[in-house]
Amino acid sequence: MIEFEQVGHHYGDRTVLSDVDLSLPQRRVAFVGANGSGKSTLARTINGLVLPTAGRVLVDGRDPSRNGREVRRRAGFLFTNPDSQIVMPTAGEDVAFSLRRTGLNAKERARRAAEVLAEHGLDGYADHPAHQLSGGQKQLLALCSMLVLEPDVLVCDEPTTLLDLRNTRRFVELLGRLPQQVVLVTHDLDLLGGFDRVIVLDRGRVVADDEPEPAIRFYRKLAE
Repeated sequence: MIEFEQVGHHYGDRTVLSDVDLSLPQRRVAFVGANGSGKSTLARTINGLVLPTAGRVLVDGRDPSRNGREVRRRAGFLFTNPDSQIVMPTAGEDVAFSLRRTGLNAKERARRAAEVLAEHGLDGYADHPAHQLSGGQKQLLALCSMLVLEPDVLVCDEPTTLLDLRNTRRFVELLGRLPQQVVLVTHDLDLLGGFDRVIVLDRGRVVADDEPEPAIRFYRKLAE
């Protein structure tokens, strides 16, 4: 369960979020809104990448501002640009790097990394240079580096923005099969048909919260 209790955030004099009050028990939830609406900032409060300046966020009852490390074990975060998350020379090393604090030895980390890569479309790529992968493969690698930790929640901040249509479809299909709760920030409304809930933000406030079809219809009218 992810909960936002009267969450607000500002950068200097600019208010980015105001009085956001939500509970998210659903398996697939999306945040949509125009640029600057606050949707990415709200998503980043889930695992403490951004700390609210008002109110609080709870992930299974834990506040990221006080229990950041524990929350980040439960909530993985996927950025728009996978290059910002890839830190090691090869795909296998990059996934294994996520396991460095788990107590597994180097051999076990390498084995587990290869398994996760194979499970999610990168079988045989463990020794491949990470930054020479295609855009779609890089996003899969970033995803594997999160999934290897077996989080409860996966927060994805516009993960398909840099992908072509084919890789976008593949990536979204993969998200749909994951056992984790997925919170997706996106501008691509065509991705949301299989979601349980869509939350529309405008100027830092929740202005619609519904099933995909009515929420998207509201958002389209808002954008006219």
